[in-house]
Order: sequence, then structure tokens, then C-alpha cells
Amino acid sequence: MTSEHDKMRKVLGEKLRSIRETAHLTQQEVADASGMHVNYYARIERGEENPTYDKLQDIKKALKIKSLDLL
Repeated sequence: MTSEHDKMRKVLGEKLRSIRETAHLTQQEVADASGMHVNYYARIERGEENPTYDKLQDIKKALKIKSLDLL
């Protein structure tokens, strides 16, 4: 059974992927702009990682979005 946290990570990842694709950016571009490895960023999009607040801020900056865009 999947925990509520697992579901929340999956939803976050799906939102990030959707925003990234709408912006016509690759995972590599977002990862580079966020200062992280592309494999780590890809795992975030798949809901496999729980990014720290600071990493999430870096991703938001790279995607040029606000926190509300992730809700």
C-alpha cells in the first residue's frame, strides 16, 4: 500500500514534469539550472525522491514559477 507521502511526491513530480514540458525544457536543462544531477531531478519527477525545501526553491527558480503553481 502506498503512503500519503508517496502519493504527494508523485503529484509533485507530475506537476513539475507538466510545467517543464510546457516551458519546452529538458530534464537536463532544469537540473543544470537547479545545480543538481539530472538523474536526481528525474527521480523527483517520478516521485521517487523527496527534495529538500532548498532544492525545491532551486527547481522553482529554474522553471520560473511560484510556489502556488505547484498546488
